[in-house]
Amino acid sequence: MVNVENGSMNKERKGSEEPNPQSPIPNSQSVYRLGCDIGGTFTDFVLVNDHTGEFTINKCLTTPGDPSDAVEQGIQELLERTPGFMPQIEEIIHGTTLVINAIIERKGAKTGLITTRGFRDVLELGRELRYDAYDIFSEYPLPLVPRSLRHEVSERITVDGRVLEDLDELEVRRVLGNLLELGIESLAVCLINSYENPVHEKAIQDLIQQAAPDLSLSTSFEVLPQIREYERTCTTVTNAYVKPITAKYLAKLSSRLESLGFKCKLFIMLSSGGITSVETARKFPVRIIESGPTAAVIASQHYGRMFQVKDMFCFDMGGTTAKSCLIQKGQAGLVSTFEVGRVQRFKKGSGLPIQVPVVDLMEIGAGGGSIAKMSKMGLLQVGPESAGADPGPACYGRGGENPTVTDADLVLGYLDPDYFLGGTMPLDKAASEKALEEKVAKPLGTTAVGAAFGIHDLINETMAAAAKTHIAEKAGNPNIVTISAFGGAGPVHAYGLAKKIGAPRILVPPLAGVGSALGFFTAPVAFDLTRSHRVTLDDADFDEIEHLFKEIEEEGAAILQQAGKDETVTFERTLMMRFVGQGAETDIRVEKRSFNQWEKVQIRALFDGVYKKLYGRTYPETPVEFVTFKVRASLPEREFRIPPLQQTTGKLTDCIKGERRAFSLVRKAYLPFTVYDRFKLFPGAVMKGPAIIEEKESTIIVGEDAQAGVDEYGFVWIDLLTEGR
Repeated sequence: MVNVENGSMNKERKGSEEPNPQSPIPNSQSVYRLGCDIGGTFTDFVLVNDHTGEFTINKCLTTPGDPSDAVEQGIQELLERTPGFMPQIEEIIHGTTLVINAIIERKGAKTGLITTRGFRDVLELGRELRYDAYDIFSEYPLPLVPRSLRHEVSERITVDGRVLEDLDELEVRRVLGNLLELGIESLAVCLINSYENPVHEKAIQDLIQQAAPDLSLSTSFEVLPQIREYERTCTTVTNAYVKPITAKYLAKLSSRLESLGFKCKLFIMLSSGGITSVETARKFPVRIIESGPTAAVIASQHYGRMFQVKDMFCFDMGGTTAKSCLIQKGQAGLVSTFEVGRVQRFKKGSGLPIQVPVVDLMEIGAGGGSIAKMSKMGLLQVGPESAGADPGPACYGRGGENPTVTDADLVLGYLDPDYFLGGTMPLDKAASEKALEEKVAKPLGTTAVGAAFGIHDLINETMAAAAKTHIAEKAGNPNIVTISAFGGAGPVHAYGLAKKIGAPRILVPPLAGVGSALGFFTAPVAFDLTRSHRVTLDDADFDEIEHLFKEIEEEGAAILQQAGKDETVTFERTLMMRFVGQGAETDIRVEKRSFNQWEKVQIRALFDGVYKKLYGRTYPETPVEFVTFKVRASLPEREFRIPPLQQTTGKLTDCIKGERRAFSLVRKAYLPFTVYDRFKLFPGAVMKGPAIIEEKESTIIVGEDAQAGVDEYGFVWIDLLTEGR
């Protein structure tokens, strides 16, 4: 059941008359949950009534200057239609692009770094690898901390944790004083081998808390107690860089929510697919860099399990970017390292490495607001610059003059200028045509329509190339995956993407346009922790490892206790192991039991089994070693379900809104497309292409070589038809 104000499902879906929006809500507690996702262009809201299963959704433009403005505006709009729900909310789950935008735009705090003598330049030296061996002009991202704010102190810990040189505390006080005089707002501390023995980092932490208690501080033994000096330093510095602005934003957001009547828990989406408390997000903001896009993947994973679809390709295209994730056997992959702020958008190694657990997302293209222009070579280029929410695409009528993907989709007939966001935000088609004509068509010597098709097809081709690479890297097959389309622009481009990669089927869930905000409800309260401790399997003391695991689990339980839920915490253990002398580790999941109950031969057999499955063979005669120990602490998953449609039968003709001429990707010409109202569709409805299915927050395109069907829950399944099929 979904309430349809400004982009949600309506009374046809409920099978009864729509309630009076001014009617009071029954006086009961913990009735609602609210999901809020801040994107680069739009801020999305999903309000769910846990008693009735009813959803109410809303979309409003993001306010880049202060994202909390859009949050308050969107909630106020929801309150106008559902008065008094705020005191009855059990929790608000929030995802934001604030952290990643601050890194990309270099708008974080003035940050200093204290490190071991001799390691001042590790941020610039990196791993001394070239991401493009043949580009002599290749550029690299500048460190978040300039060299003048990177200071060294005398101390040294050995690789096995022994103190080789004591910390000079007088030198620490002098270095801290110098950094404060230089006006730092935040400080990162990362000493060599502190993951094995943090005694010196803890001493520096104590000194700073005495001398400058108000200074924002990030220490590597808390942020990332893991090997690899460059990645650990970069991750700790990134955390310090965004910590003050994150704390300020979350404090302001909490205050605004309280002023609106919210008195319960605020949760933040983590990049790893779990949700956590505000306190944890404030301390470790580096963990929420990919909080928004991750939620769409978790939702897609949930739907895959719901329908027993083993291979699903999550495709989330919003206003700024398009991201994807391959879900295999109902599970999205997790990676321990990813990059932000790449100088070359799709070239691995050209960005800042962040070593925290994150869902294995891949950016595969631009978003609806990405700007189309002519490159230096005189060729059509889309992105990476985006019109964002202000001024937005030319058709928004907010001063934007550059053509975007949204402008192209409007001119091609895929979008209804009078029904964008349910008609609350009319689009100016003439402005789109003018922008396309002046900025693209004239330089290319074509028409505005030709320019629009070129933009639409180019972005589809770019995404298809990246998608096929991503799927191949995971040993997947694009010819058997089901594409799950999310975001305002995802259902518009999913058909074109499917044709290019050869995917046979597309799934468009209810509320696809706010898929990330809805996905928050499918995510567990969870937190991932790691601790490096190198020791060979032959020399390992399993009692010592069990003690290490217990310490990590206690830390995880303490973090989850901040969520304010009195529930049993469960733990998942993972070993990161490798052959002695190898440079990369392999993750080995182990069942939860005391580690000293394992035999060494059993651990070796587990390692060999996983390694052989990944690489085709193993090396039984080569010794192996433990490198890092990982734990995921989580609370029991809360049941979440999409209620079935109340309307069980109907006539397809009653679902038709009309007809609109739109561009055919098959015939390369305008054809009449039948336009359907998604809110009126019923289980078993089948629509042959060419067709357009409209809902208030997104639009689904079905080409003439495809047909769409609706299941009992309102999911739209699109099958691409081929000859002989």
